[in-house]
Amino acid sequence: MLMRTDPFRDLDRLTQQVFGPNGTLARPSVMPMDAWRDGDTFHVEFDLPGVNRDSIDIDVERNVVTVRAERPARASDAELVAAERPRGVFSRQLVLGDNLDTERIAATYDAGVLTLSIPVAEKAKPRKVEVAGTHEHQQAISA
Repeated sequence: MLMRTDPFRDLDRLTQQVFGPNGTLARPSVMPMDAWRDGDTFHVEFDLPGVNRDSIDIDVERNVVTVRAERPARASDAELVAAERPRGVFSRQLVLGDNLDTERIAATYDAGVLTLSIPVAEKAKPRKVEVAGTHEHQQAISA
């Protein structure tokens, strides 16, 4: 197996995970995900507990799906004892293959789980090709 690596891209990704895009120390904002194919549909589930449905934004550009969500900061001035749940805006991008129909993505949000259902494109589904026969007894036309 041939693997391509770009050490500078990997270092940049690690730096952004640790320090954030602005160069300040940041906690990682996670959006855990499961993905699977069931028949002619590709499913993706994101865990978004504590997120209001109205703050979820899903954008599709060509074959890239971007999911953005916001978990608001606490309004209370109370002294925090523990703060392990990330707050603020966070996002995740999925690069989909050409075999999926991004025009017909459906999204539902229930009990803190965002579910995307992406159908397999018609052009990517298996199909039968009819084999045409030739006439074995062809006659030549004479003039």
